[in-house]
Amino acid sequence: MKLTIEGIKNTSEWESKGYSLPKFDRAAVEAATKANPFWIHFGAGNIFRAFQANVVQELLNKGVLDRGLVVAEGYDYEIIEKMYRPHDNIGALVTLKSSGSVEKTVVGSIMEALSADSDNESDWARLLEIFRSPSLQMVTFTITEKGYLLRNAAGVSMPGVEDDFAAGPVLPKSYIGKVVTLLHERYVNGELPIAMVSMDNCSHNGDKLYAAVNEFAKEWENRGVCKPGFLDYVNNASKVSFPWTMIDKITPRPDAKIEKILADDGIEQLEPVITSKKTYVAPFVNAEECQYLVIEDNFPNGRPVLEKAGLYFTDRATVDKVEKMKVCTCLNPLHTFLAVSGCLLGYTLIADEMKDADLLRLVKRLGYEEGLPVVVDPGIIKPRDFIDEVVNIRIPNPFMPDTPQRIACDTSQKLSIRFGETIKGYLARKDLNVGDLKVVPLVFALWLRYLMAIGDDGNAFELSPDPLLEECRKYVSGVKLGDSSVAADIDALLHRAEIFGVDLFEAGLADAVKSYFAKLIAGKGAIRKVLQSL
Repeated sequence: MKLTIEGIKNTSEWESKGYSLPKFDRAAVEAATKANPFWIHFGAGNIFRAFQANVVQELLNKGVLDRGLVVAEGYDYEIIEKMYRPHDNIGALVTLKSSGSVEKTVVGSIMEALSADSDNESDWARLLEIFRSPSLQMVTFTITEKGYLLRNAAGVSMPGVEDDFAAGPVLPKSYIGKVVTLLHERYVNGELPIAMVSMDNCSHNGDKLYAAVNEFAKEWENRGVCKPGFLDYVNNASKVSFPWTMIDKITPRPDAKIEKILADDGIEQLEPVITSKKTYVAPFVNAEECQYLVIEDNFPNGRPVLEKAGLYFTDRATVDKVEKMKVCTCLNPLHTFLAVSGCLLGYTLIADEMKDADLLRLVKRLGYEEGLPVVVDPGIIKPRDFIDEVVNIRIPNPFMPDTPQRIACDTSQKLSIRFGETIKGYLARKDLNVGDLKVVPLVFALWLRYLMAIGDDGNAFELSPDPLLEECRKYVSGVKLGDSSVAADIDALLHRAEIFGVDLFEAGLADAVKSYFAKLIAGKGAIRKVLQSL
């Protein structure tokens, strides 16, 4: 049994082992897709394979769609060369249910997989051809929040950006430079309409994509290196839109236990690939059952009826409410609290943390008591129902191999949204007192303690990647376990509104953070004592 076009032709063998297979005429769908592509996605990672690709397969199986997906990878080309192409773009999705059962699906909705590499002549030529196609309705992205940055936190341009500014839409090297070059190709070939849809897990994601694209267009027009009028095209909402979206589905790194299940079924060549850029990919994806994708309904060239597969289309204000409900209150803050706490307490599974009475109590307090009061009900999804599902089903799912170490990645980039917005909500309300927040300042203090890279047992541990890691660690570099006072350098960090969302001194929370931190560094076991004290 192989995850290839030829390998899945023996349908009875696959189905006898519990696999759901593609039920459409692949050859016909592939031909239609290549002739008239309607959806290209940038970011060939796990979330795309587990969510968007499976949604399209469901609609292909139902006959709602007659074309499949094109995927492009603009950062780690080895994903395409070493994983997609050897398996004919086919993969396995293993859905892990809280009941302990698994649902196994062979996903075959991806008809083309391309490297968004301007040095790859054939793939780049095909991408230009796709963007010239009048049938193309949507360009979507899961490239992580960092993918939209043109400069790092220090204001230094990301690799390739300045060269791409100077050269114009010719053989770009930066990720956004590639995207805008392809969009420029669409402009010069008839000013064709398109929706540019970020599906990344970050606040107001459409604005982040727009800001990057608009800056490129502005630079190129100012320097006279693109066709005049391109900037107007980018800013003409009837031609190019940048909808907001809210996405929610947990897709951890492919797990060895899942690999064994598939191998025991007889599937061959399941070995994961670790690329030279340290991307970990496998022919299968494991993911939770729950999923949400809420999209602002703004598509200048029309769109597929993805609501028939459970996606929500609504207005921007509602997307904003749903996104804030999830990112600022009902899921992401809980995850970040568990991430830093879990790393400090030696946990390696998020699900196991939910068996810890101290952590469970504080997770509920953070969500229900501190977060929900400032959530505006979006109407299409009830906040309390959402958080009930998170706390009772999703995070405790013992079959979800998600780790605090993975979720702790890029924490400095997450705190302002995941907690800063709640603080702002309290400050804006006369009936709420920011001083009533206890777990929010505790999370900040735990993060400072985390930056010391010493667990509650006194042993060192490895910190997760974060673009501001070394810079932020300097604030705690002089702090030692057993210190009786907090180093003054921490004050400067607590003033940094770009990290916390607010200046914590101005917000009235700095003293609480410092008080917690002083207790957290008292010695071995101090973290557990602080958690229990709340």
